[in-house]
Amino acid sequence: DPRPCTGAHCPESRSSRLPRQFNPGMQGRDGNAAVSHHHAFPTPQRALLETEQSVQLLRRHGNAQMEVGCTDGDCSVRQIHHPRNESRDCRGIECKLPLRIRPKARGRSCVGEGCPAAAEETSPVYLSDRAAQFLGDFPEFGHTASELGGAPLGVQLTCDIKPENEVPSEDALILHLQLAKGQEKLVEALRAQQVIIRDLQQKLADQQEALLSQQREVLQQQRHMYEQMDAVKQQFAQLLETVKQVSFQGLQGELQSYFESHLAGLQSQARSHLQKSYAVHKMDIDSKVLDVVGETHFPQPLRGCSSPCGPEEFCDFQRDSPRCEKCTMCPPGFFLISQCSPTADRMCQDRDECLELPHICGERVKCLNTPGFKCLGVSEREAVKNLCGHEYFYNQELQECQACSECDGEPLVVPCTAVSDTVCGQISENRLSQAWVAKVAIPPAGTSGAHIYPGLQLNIRGKESSDLLSNEAGKVTFLQHGLVWLDHNFAIKHSCRNFLQVGMRLNRSQEEDGQDLSGVRIEQPDGKYIQGVSVSTGVEVEPNHIFTLLLRSPNQHCNQSKDLHIFDVPTPSLSLLWLSHDTGAVAMTAQMSLLAHYQTSYRPTFRITTVSDPYMISLTHDSRGVRFTESGVVKFVIQQALYSMGHTCIQEGFSLIAYTTRNTTGLKTIQAFKTGVNYRDTSITLSGAVMVESREMLTFEITSPSQCNIRYFGDSTGISILSLIWIPSAVSSALTATVSRTGLPSGAVRNKPLLFQQISPDTPQVHLARSGDSNPQKNFIFHEKGTANIALNLKMIHSCNIVKLTLQRAGGKGHQAGPVAQQVSGSMPEGSEWTSIGLRASFQVQNGTSVYVTLDCIRGRVNQITHEGGTNISILWVAL
Repeated sequence: DPRPCTGAHCPESRSSRLPRQFNPGMQGRDGNAAVSHHHAFPTPQRALLETEQSVQLLRRHGNAQMEVGCTDGDCSVRQIHHPRNESRDCRGIECKLPLRIRPKARGRSCVGEGCPAAAEETSPVYLSDRAAQFLGDFPEFGHTASELGGAPLGVQLTCDIKPENEVPSEDALILHLQLAKGQEKLVEALRAQQVIIRDLQQKLADQQEALLSQQREVLQQQRHMYEQMDAVKQQFAQLLETVKQVSFQGLQGELQSYFESHLAGLQSQARSHLQKSYAVHKMDIDSKVLDVVGETHFPQPLRGCSSPCGPEEFCDFQRDSPRCEKCTMCPPGFFLISQCSPTADRMCQDRDECLELPHICGERVKCLNTPGFKCLGVSEREAVKNLCGHEYFYNQELQECQACSECDGEPLVVPCTAVSDTVCGQISENRLSQAWVAKVAIPPAGTSGAHIYPGLQLNIRGKESSDLLSNEAGKVTFLQHGLVWLDHNFAIKHSCRNFLQVGMRLNRSQEEDGQDLSGVRIEQPDGKYIQGVSVSTGVEVEPNHIFTLLLRSPNQHCNQSKDLHIFDVPTPSLSLLWLSHDTGAVAMTAQMSLLAHYQTSYRPTFRITTVSDPYMISLTHDSRGVRFTESGVVKFVIQQALYSMGHTCIQEGFSLIAYTTRNTTGLKTIQAFKTGVNYRDTSITLSGAVMVESREMLTFEITSPSQCNIRYFGDSTGISILSLIWIPSAVSSALTATVSRTGLPSGAVRNKPLLFQQISPDTPQVHLARSGDSNPQKNFIFHEKGTANIALNLKMIHSCNIVKLTLQRAGGKGHQAGPVAQQVSGSMPEGSEWTSIGLRASFQVQNGTSVYVTLDCIRGRVNQITHEGGTNISILWVAL
């Protein structure tokens, strides 16, 4: 009701004050404030707050309150209606709904006594802002927020729907419709995206198909390329074979033309000399037989040669001073053109087997003419099947067939086979063993290659000529197959910084550097005394193998002329024992493990480098011993380089012990002693010969004093190596002895013999003289000819400046009495209780040969020689 309220029921205090819900800018024509068309609350919380304020106001003024705008005294409190409502039965947006979905009529709000109680009054229900957000999208339902300045969407809904009302509200229907439309839009967008995805998948499939087709094309091109490469390789191989054949034919033509020109020159020179000789001697030109040398019974020298030539010699005029040369023998596969004459050599021509025998290699295999002939493309397995034919063999190194050699005046040992040439024997007897000795000297300091740092080659000077080897330029070149045992006794006094190393090397040829067989380090004594060193090795050799001795220094601070002083002994210092393969001997070389630290005892671990027969010799399961399949005699040497720290090392020294083990029981056989060093490099070595049974093992151990730190190491120069040769007992024997407990020399000793006590059992070939024999316990007597090797270790205490240990041979059949080998050592090192000296040598013996050992002390005395723990002698005998 727009009429103003008058009367007692109208509150005066609120007449002049506008409600908070009205817009102050909008008033009626009568001056009263007009009610806003949109009675909007910003938020439900604010509406509740204002309702609570109104209730409090009513309590202050009493039960009778008047609504703003009521002027009549009798008028009742009325609800302020919105002018836009056309019916009193609906409110707000409800009026726009159809009648069938319009909510039921609601009672008017009442204020006063006649109104129902406040508890029965229904509180308004406000929808959430989410419904208002959806209503904001429809402008016909209200103004925008910018026009009102109130709610965010410009529309504020106030609903008083009761909870029990089941009729859906207008806002819920609108919200449902809006969600349905949103879902339709979302479905349409998803469908559009699915169409785009299908298009992309189709494009990806097309691209994959194109990529697969390109890969197929690439593979096809690669296949064609490989086929072309194979064809090119085949063409190149054919071209290479053609070039080889053409070049060899051209070389053969050049050689033939050279020989023809050479023959023509020789014939012209021979004619000129013959004419001069004929004019001088006025011989008959018409004689049928011309003796260019002279008469048969009275030969006269041909002009140009100082002496007459033999039946198989000719006078070579091509030299500056003509001399007689031996006639050339036609090698296998060559035929004779002209015989040897006094003025011309024999002429030989290579046989062309490919031309003489067109089908020698078959129809499909091409034949190439060489000094023999070669079937191209034939494997070694096919050549073994007698492909080369009669009187030819297949040379595996040259991979060609060569003619078998002929034994001209020599006995046939092995006939020619399909894979080996003929072996012709020599008239000399076939030996199983042989010995060779030589002296060793240092080359002069001024010669080239006399530098110690990279390696100084020692000169080997052997006087004895032998069919086993040749000695030239300080080197030994082997001429026969076999096994070789080498011993070298070396006495030196040096002042070089650090240490020196003497070793043995074997070269396969002149071009190769070679293999280091063995090496022993000589510690630095500051030039105070002479040191005696023995180095040994065992190796299998072939013809043209070269053996050398080297002296090395680890740094350049060593002058050959100032720091080295070699003690020259009268006996040979290098000895060699050669064993034929007919003895059945087996050689083995093994290296020790590197970089190991020990303080008391050390058992080295081995790694085999070379072995001629792995069935006969093998390592144990822990690689600490060597096992032998059959019984025999073992000649061995073990050399270990070490670096020690501690004063107890010098005082007590080191020991190297060899054990023969059978059924887990070890027996000590040979022991060597080495004087200790402190913060120095040195080597300890042990050599000997022992009898072993089948399945018996040979092991080694190095002992050192307590509180002595030792570092064992090695390298490729053979400083930590084990070499041994096993010889069947049918052709060998061994004997072991130590010095006697009584009768040993002491005091001032001058060339006194040592007395020994035999440890091993007697052998038929050698034994120690017993009581009743001449020189008992002194002489070792051989009862069968052969080759012997002796290794002697002596542990003693002395004050001599020089100690000499000499192996003497007593007078016997075929040999003169005298020294065989000698070793020299100097004074004892400071702080050491014991010292040692060793000697090793090989020599020939006959039935009844006797040897003994003498000791000589110069400027001093011998205090004690121990009979155990480092003093022993081992003798090896091999049949001749």
